[in-house]
Parts: sequence; structure tokens; C-alpha cells
Amino acid sequence: MNVENITVLGSTGSIGQNTLDVIRRNPERFRVKALGAGSNVGKMFRDVKEFRPDVAVLADKDAALELERLVRAEGDLGSVRVEGGYDVLSSIASLPDTDSVMAAISGSAGLVPALAAIKAGKKIYLANKESLIMTGHLFIDEARRSHSVILPVDSEHNAMFQCLPEIVQQSIGYCDMKAAGVSKLLLTGSGGPFRKRDISTFDAITPEEAVAHPTWSMGRKISVDSATMMNKGFEFIEAKWLFNASNDQISVIIHPESMIHSMVQYRDGAVLAEIGNPDMRTPIARVMSYPDRIDSGVGPVDFFAIEHLEFIRPDFSRYPCLKLAIDSCWSGQSATTALNAANEKAVAAFLDRRIRFTDIVRVCSETVSRFSSERSETMEDVFALDSAASAYASDLVRKYTI
Repeated sequence: MNVENITVLGSTGSIGQNTLDVIRRNPERFRVKALGAGSNVGKMFRDVKEFRPDVAVLADKDAALELERLVRAEGDLGSVRVEGGYDVLSSIASLPDTDSVMAAISGSAGLVPALAAIKAGKKIYLANKESLIMTGHLFIDEARRSHSVILPVDSEHNAMFQCLPEIVQQSIGYCDMKAAGVSKLLLTGSGGPFRKRDISTFDAITPEEAVAHPTWSMGRKISVDSATMMNKGFEFIEAKWLFNASNDQISVIIHPESMIHSMVQYRDGAVLAEIGNPDMRTPIARVMSYPDRIDSGVGPVDFFAIEHLEFIRPDFSRYPCLKLAIDSCWSGQSATTALNAANEKAVAAFLDRRIRFTDIVRVCSETVSRFSSERSETMEDVFALDSAASAYASDLVRKYTI
């Protein structure tokens, strides 16, 4: 068996750390070629000592200098090259002897490195949903041109991937689900921490309450997105592009127990579901070993401990961000690009206590309305729109500042 050289982008984050754990458990299959992250010197230094990549990159140049000092002081890490700067992340994503790239840099910052991996024809394990939200068919078309393989890491899309027939799995982005006998993708979500909270009190929600997810351990930004269910809306958009779905082929179902990670409904009446404990190492191990299966470190489900499974239709008055994202999905690429830009600004402002929880959807809705008809036919268009929408959303944040 050939050892796979893998570059891990976003290595110090949750997905990156879980990826390294899967690699740790399967050293005969994987070798860490390069590690890339933002500014976390401590985690990066620890992982450099353990995995000894050829290259370690921190986007923050000052942090990279500190990392280099630590690496050189260690003595036996002389083969590790340390570099700094955001642009270098794209370089390690396209290294000639890299076989695959875990694209786990969160937010719009992950797009350019992910694109670099795609253009270089790498197999890409896609955990950065913003790549598809911002660029949609442009990203998919680039992958097709370069013969890059995209495998979805998000637990929901990975669950669908596992439940879909092989012909769909091997034609990500341009499959024909109807011809494959698929009638609907059923996208599940926990409903977040405010599923039963009185809507009239949403103005008073604090950042601490919003990041307390009931079942998953995630970063602060994505935890807020889960609380608003914007994250589920983004996953709706991502599912459209990954599986070439039409507007009647995706439905969202609230499933508080988070045991069923998503389902696929077939035209013969059958529904296939992927069930597992809420641990990201399962989908990570699945894509990294596809079409095989390897040890992920995740234990089996204890079905006798499950008292019940609940399925609820989303209430858009409780989750207006979800409705906005679904509507934006069918409005076009400009709408989803603007939505992502606005949401990043709004969530950051909420976490900084500058706006209320309920202002997030206001900032996003007004930004989408302003930019949904803008041009988005090239990557240059998308980057320009993202910049303009970000600036507009920042102005709106000031308007709604508490």
C-alpha cells in the first residue's frame, strides 16, 4: 500500500486536530507532508514535533517567527521548514508531491488555498463549506477541468455521500441524482441551543449562550451559525453544488439527538440513513480512506441507550437565517456570496457584543438584497463582490451597534 502524503490546512482547529488523530491511528497509510494554520504557535509546535512535516506554515508572520525559534531550539527538527504568510498556505496546498489536502481553514480565508489545491489537481477533503457558498459552480468547474477529486467532510454531506450510490459518489458536482434513483436529500440538524426558547427573548441571547451547542464541539463562529441555523442553510447550499441538486431535491429536518447525520430518500420508497456518534473523526476517516474504511477512534452507537429519535419541521420564524440562506441558494451565486460575507461580519460583531443576536439576520438580509443582482461570472467577480459585501455589512453593523 502506498503511503499518502497529506497537507492539512487549518491543522490547529477542530477538524485539523481530528484529522491528525486519524493519521496518528493509521501511520501506515498517511504521512503529513505539510501543516498550515493561522497563529496558534503552541499547537503547531506540538504537532510539528510529533508529525515532522516537511513544511509548517502560520499565516501570522509574527507567530511564524516564534514557531521557527522554537523549532530551531528543539535541535532535532532541522528538516522542518517554517514559513509565514497567508499566501504560503496556497503554496503548500499545491506542493508537487502532495497527494491530498484537508481543506479545513474556516470562513472565506479558506477559499484561496482550497482553490490552489483544486487547480493543482489534488484530491481535496472539503471541510471548508465557504468555498462552495462563495463560488459554487466556478469551484466545481475548476475541479472538473483539473481532474481534482472532491470528497465532503461535513458530517451531513459525508452522511449523504455514504448513502448515495457509487455513480453519484464518483461524479461529485455533476451527478444526475434522478437517473440514480434518488428523490430527495434529507439534511438533518440539531436545531441548536434555542430550539425551545421563547422567541420573544432572542434579543437577550448572549454569546456564551449561543456557543453552547447541545451535541457538537465546535469553534465559536460555527457554534453561533448553528444557533441561528445559518450553518444548516450554508449546508443546504453546499449540498446543491456537491450533488447537483434541484430545489425540490433537498429538505431540512430538525433532529435534536444528532444521531442520524443525514439521509437519502429513493424513488422506490427506501430511505438510507447514516447513524453514528457525533464525532467528526468518522467522516474524516471515511473520506481519507475511501473507498475503504479505517480505524477512526470513534466507538459504535449503543442503540439501547437511545430513548427516542425526534424529527421536527423547521420553524422559519425561529430560524429566519435558515430561510434566508435557502432563498439565497435559489436566487443565485451573487446572493450566496454576499450572504457569506455579511454573516462573517455579523457573527463577529455579535461575539464582540456589538450587535444583538437578532441583528445577525438583519445585517445578512439587507446585504443580500443589496448585492444579489451583482455580477458573479468569474472568480474575479466573486472576490470583488465578497469585498464589497463585507464593507457594506460592516457599515450595517455600525448601524445596529448596541
